[in-house]
Amino acid sequence: MWYFLLAIIAVFFLPGYLSRRARRKEIYRKYGYTGDAERIISKTLWVGETTQQLVDSLGWPIDKDEKVLKTKRKEIWKYYSRGVNRYGLRVTIEEGVVVGWDEKLWRGDVRTRDTVS
Repeated sequence: MWYFLLAIIAVFFLPGYLSRRARRKEIYRKYGYTGDAERIISKTLWVGETTQQLVDSLGWPIDKDEKVLKTKRKEIWKYYSRGVNRYGLRVTIEEGVVVGWDEKLWRGDVRTRDTVS
C-alpha cells in the first residue's frame, strides 16, 4: 500500500524538482556561483540587471512597449497579466539594462523602484 502512495508522490513532485534542479545548474553554468546567479534563481529584480539576466530570471515578457528617443531606447517589459492592458509587473529597460520597475500588489497597492538618473 505504501508503495502506491510513494509512486503517486514521485509522479507529482519529482518532475518539478528535477526541472528546478536543471534550471539551477544551467544558471550556475552560465553565470558562475555568484550573487547575480543567486538573484536570478530566486527571481529577484535589481537595477543594473541585463535583459538576458531578466529573461533567465522571469522569462520572456507577455508584452513590450518600446520608445526610441534621440539619445536612448526605452522599453517597458510587462509580466503577470491581470486583465486587458493590466499587468502586475512593468520593468523599465534603457539600453539593455533594468533601470526601474512598477509592481502592482493584489489589493491595488503599488511598490515602485524609481528609474535611476
